Amino acid sequence: MTHTAQQDTGVEGVAGGVGVTALLVAAARALETHRPDSLAQDAYAEHFVLAAPASAGWPVRPEQVPDADANPLWGRFARYFGLRTRVLDDFVLDAVRAGRVRQAVLLGAGLDTRAFRLDWPPGCAVFEIDRAGVLDFKHEVLAGLSATPLTTRVPVPVDLRDDWVGALTEAGFDSTAPTVWLAEGLLFYLPHAAETYLVDTVDRLSADGSALAYEVKLEKDLMAYRDSPLYTATHQQIGIDLLELFSREPRPDSAGDLAGKGWTTSVGTPFDFTRRHGRGPLPERNDALAGNRWVFARKHRR
Repeated sequence: MTHTAQQDTGVEGVAGGVGVTALLVAAARALETHRPDSLAQDAYAEHFVLAAPASAGWPVRPEQVPDADANPLWGRFARYFGLRTRVLDDFVLDAVRAGRVRQAVLLGAGLDTRAFRLDWPPGCAVFEIDRAGVLDFKHEVLAGLSATPLTTRVPVPVDLRDDWVGALTEAGFDSTAPTVWLAEGLLFYLPHAAETYLVDTVDRLSADGSALAYEVKLEKDLMAYRDSPLYTATHQQIGIDLLELFSREPRPDSAGDLAGKGWTTSVGTPFDFTRRHGRGPLPERNDALAGNRWVFARKHRR
């Protein structure tokens, strides 16, 4: 794919800011795919990384990382994203296999390829909400690979700051049917009010039997971790200053709010799942992952 073609197909959507973090996560999924002890497989991930000028030269296979897992970025942080991918894959599949859930909504979908790589039951639809530039870039790369989704895939090109509910509804979303929602790596970047609005809106659009998984950071002072190896390595090696992208406002108690609205919630640390799966990051000193929490919520059937 030439540089000109990339510019014509939305590569600017992943060229900087929060958009380029989608490439970081894709690179981590590529590395995870090629590990001998892989937790998740994504054959498409490396192609996104290789197609974007912003990620030129990033590793996509473990042998391309000279210091292997000792590298805070391409070792420990990439392992974190690999573990997160597996945990959320399992959550989505459990939701659609165990109940009446037949539609999934990916909020801030980025370069997510779950519609192309998970074993969906018949009759499911996956709605991918993100900015047009991000979805255009993803579409161009996947089209070049002749990739075929394994279920109905519905791109919804809209910024979450705009009327995404209207766009989702126009795309065929049915608020009377149970839904599994994912907000993977999204809420970190949203101010307090935006997180509250998003969670309240998901509740309003969710029929009984719906499920939601999302990720938050609970640190009272993010800047206390400015010198952590993870943030330092990410800034030095690929020029992404995550702390400049994250919202530093106090976080709402979204899990508590959902519980008050009739959802059953559970909150875990990534380390809980590292121990469950036998691989992934474990706590360390000055740990940028210390405040990360994975929240899983289910709306009761009446």
